[in-house]
Amino acid sequence: MNLSGLFWIFFLLMAFQPYLQKKMLETMRQRKIAQIEKERASRVIMLVHRQETMSFLGFPLMRYIDINDSEEVLRAIKLTDDKVPLDIVLQTPGGMVLAATQIARALKEHPGKVTVFVPHFAMSGGMLIALAADEVRMCAHSVLGPIDPQLGTRPAASLQKVLEQKPLEKIDDNTLIMADLGQKAIAQIKSTAAYLLEGKMEAKEAQKLAATLTEGRWTHDYPIFADEAINLGLPVNTDMPDTVLEMMSLYPQPVKNIPSVEYLPEPHRFAPRSNGGRK
Repeated sequence: MNLSGLFWIFFLLMAFQPYLQKKMLETMRQRKIAQIEKERASRVIMLVHRQETMSFLGFPLMRYIDINDSEEVLRAIKLTDDKVPLDIVLQTPGGMVLAATQIARALKEHPGKVTVFVPHFAMSGGMLIALAADEVRMCAHSVLGPIDPQLGTRPAASLQKVLEQKPLEKIDDNTLIMADLGQKAIAQIKSTAAYLLEGKMEAKEAQKLAATLTEGRWTHDYPIFADEAINLGLPVNTDMPDTVLEMMSLYPQPVKNIPSVEYLPEPHRFAPRSNGGRK
């Protein structure tokens, strides 16, 4: 074979490498899902959002919970027997309220036990889904987030502050309309959260927690770590299975440049250093 033939073989191998890597990862994920399902006798549903890279222009795009996600999750739940527990592995910055609410209500109404695993973060709509679970498993440093509604780039709770602190005649019509929508959005999310918390705590406690999470007490990206989530009354524990963390390693972040974090991917155990025989 001449040099030209070797070049074309090398070119074809390089062209197909991303496809082969993708298929290999998909196969490994399916095997890991099957392993977790066998160990826990459950249906495992992955809802994982990573920053994606467009194949042509290379612009980073952050993925969110959308209608396609809700359709797929609802389909998976429908294919699951009522007595089979559901395990949701959740990593998301949030997304559409409609889609997150559909998923959360479907989980709430599933007769079998529902466990949500949060290995890293589940913000906004992710928290709404977590509220539907009978149990939430977190790592010590993974986080949940508030569910206060956002109208575009404006927090609904902050729009309410404008009405409280400024005379109406000095507020423009658009702000008044947005504040009215914000008030309705807060009421709607609060009602949804209280419904999702039914059966996990007393009704008054559920209403109080729903208000805490929706009233704008914190910024929208405020991290609620496991210890604070427990103090809020959520059914959280930090018993995170290793298999779930191993599963997350099969959802790599697309990297085009030198990675910002590197380490040897193996456990390190403490071992006292030898002093070379000296006393």
